[in-house]
Amino acid sequence: MAIVDITSEIVIARPRHDVAAYASDPDTATSWYANIAAVEWKTAKPARLGSRIAFVATFLGRRLSYTYRVTELVPDERFVMRTDEGPFPMETTYAWSDAANGATRMVLRNRGEPSGFGAIAAPVMAAAMRRANSRDLARLKSILEDTGEGE
Repeated sequence: MAIVDITSEIVIARPRHDVAAYASDPDTATSWYANIAAVEWKTAKPARLGSRIAFVATFLGRRLSYTYRVTELVPDERFVMRTDEGPFPMETTYAWSDAANGATRMVLRNRGEPSGFGAIAAPVMAAAMRRANSRDLARLKSILEDTGEGE
């Protein structure tokens, strides 16, 4: 089975709490993830262990619907979600650490095991995910640094 494992990171000139609070709030996903079109809470807000959140996205020209379950939540340090329902098993991890001058290093990791056609297309999928993650983190940085969101 092909495994897709993509890690991207960026330094954002904002305190860790601000970056973590904004990035780990599923309601902000459509603002900084270019491919996410809609978010629907399946459980009560806010996000906590076991929370379920459905996403609708477009990726490689296809419309995808999937539901994540929050599996790890350490405020201002880690936020991990795994697909509960969707086209293939995927885990998304956000990790935050302090960087120089009060900035925050954010690491975004997507790890999954596509099957069927997805397994055959895994190298193409991985490259597209890497590009998308880099663009999404740059957009998050712009939102948080330029507009003061999350304050």
